Amino acid sequence: MTEGKTSSSLTLLYDTIRWEEKAIYEAAKKKGIEIKKIDCKDLVLDLNTPHSEYNSQIIIQRCVSYFKSLHSTAALEGLGAKVINPLNTAIICGNKLFTHMLIQKKGIRTPKVITAFSSDSALSALDDFGYPAIIKPTIGSWGRLIALLRDKEAAKAVFEDREHMFPLYQIYYLEEFVSRPPRDIRAIVVGDNVVAAIYRYSEKDEWKTNMALGGRAENCPITDELEDICIKSSQAVGGKIVGVDLMESSKEGLLVHEVNNTTEFKNTVRITGINIQDVIVDYSLRYQIN
Repeated sequence: MTEGKTSSSLTLLYDTIRWEEKAIYEAAKKKGIEIKKIDCKDLVLDLNTPHSEYNSQIIIQRCVSYFKSLHSTAALEGLGAKVINPLNTAIICGNKLFTHMLIQKKGIRTPKVITAFSSDSALSALDDFGYPAIIKPTIGSWGRLIALLRDKEAAKAVFEDREHMFPLYQIYYLEEFVSRPPRDIRAIVVGDNVVAAIYRYSEKDEWKTNMALGGRAENCPITDELEDICIKSSQAVGGKIVGVDLMESSKEGLLVHEVNNTTEFKNTVRITGINIQDVIVDYSLRYQIN
């Protein structure tokens, strides 16, 4: 972000009203900031106009749908809007394989991953990669269609179902099962600042830590190491407002396994008491595109 003239208005683009969207809207109103709400489902854009009403507008992109977020961001940026997060960030963060490759290139530690493009090659690769392993869709959220493959028979059963699904699910993204405490870390990064972080604990007998699946949360101290890794991860994907998810490997320390566009932060605010929505509004008002 470059510092420049401060905007006096914002636009909030969404397709589902969650706690986060309400909080951002109310934070702007309390600060006396003019903020316009647009439901993406009602959005119609003339892509041929050289003088769009969206030119130079600052738009906080909050669409839950990856595809609505991606395409509305592309269209709005093409019409001159300043979208947070920008298109390239949305493309990368929405795809786990893209994210993995980019942050790994920047020297950030990640879980080991293999990818294959048929069930047969994936099964063969797992013989060397080893079990247990985790299969994830490259595009998806909230822990959906993620499975723990404890052995070859489990892998065969899961892969058989995948072969009858949409072609996206025939991209086999296989991640090592990291030995770690029964928790992960979600850190919220705004600009070059790690605003807050929480531990997300698994429920008993549940290996996933996603809060949508019933996990609990606690405050996580922001160490120098955590701050450095999170800021580098955000910068690697060109992020402006992102959530960075990390695991504490018993062998390798902190590993980044995801960087989230349009990140949720309700539980982080609840646990830490930090009003992330205020930080987002203040940052967005100063946002300029280089």
